[in-house]
Amino acid sequence: MSGELLSSGSIVVLTGAGISAESGIATFRDKDGIWAKHNIDDVATPEAFAKDPNRVHEFYNARRQALAAPDIQPNAAHEALARLEADWPGDVVIVTQNIDDLHERGGSRNLIHMHGELSKSRCNSCGDVRLHMGDLSIEMVCGACNDKGALRPHIVWFGEMPLEQDRIGQALDCCALFISIGTSGNVYPAAGFVHEVRMLGNSALSRPSARAFSPSAITGRRAKSCPNSSTGYWPKNNRPQPLERPIGRSNMDIRRPP
Repeated sequence: MSGELLSSGSIVVLTGAGISAESGIATFRDKDGIWAKHNIDDVATPEAFAKDPNRVHEFYNARRQALAAPDIQPNAAHEALARLEADWPGDVVIVTQNIDDLHERGGSRNLIHMHGELSKSRCNSCGDVRLHMGDLSIEMVCGACNDKGALRPHIVWFGEMPLEQDRIGQALDCCALFISIGTSGNVYPAAGFVHEVRMLGNSALSRPSARAFSPSAITGRRAKSCPNSSTGYWPKNNRPQPLERPIGRSNMDIRRPP
């Protein structure tokens, strides 16, 4: 990375479970994490929900209750990213693999939840997505279409496509700097982002631990800016073409990364 201070251009920040672990949220992939205690195929696939929706709801209701505990609060890394977004002269886009709302509570606004959000529900019948902080059950009725039993957590399950990939690709294509914080680099497609940015000739900074991150570490060379990236809108005649991604698979899979 160049020693020249990065003074403009857009920044894309990828965050993973490590940044939320500092706030007391259990990780999924550690040896004593959530997937060590629960079978993925029982609670985190579309097939699991079709087979036993009560079990899936019970699993995510427990995650939602844990997130609402008074001692679960944004930590210094969440707050530092919010300050970076507020103070940086260019755009700062945070792409998180986390399903909690700690970035929002920490003050971040330009945020993409590529794996969904625990605090929202989605209707399998009509696709309606809305804020939902309480428990979900098969007895509930969709507020948009009145279908009973169709509500599910707004979570990307194994075998499903991560959300907003086009917007993420556009942000990566034109960022001056890519930062990775608190992620193992084993979950695809996010694990391919560093390679993708480097293939484009831009700078990348990796901090596996959230404790190691400080905005003062941001150095690099100037790159092209990202027009209107805070809204995800591109002028019709200036929309970048989709990237040819050097990624082995497009759906979320941590069990057998390519």
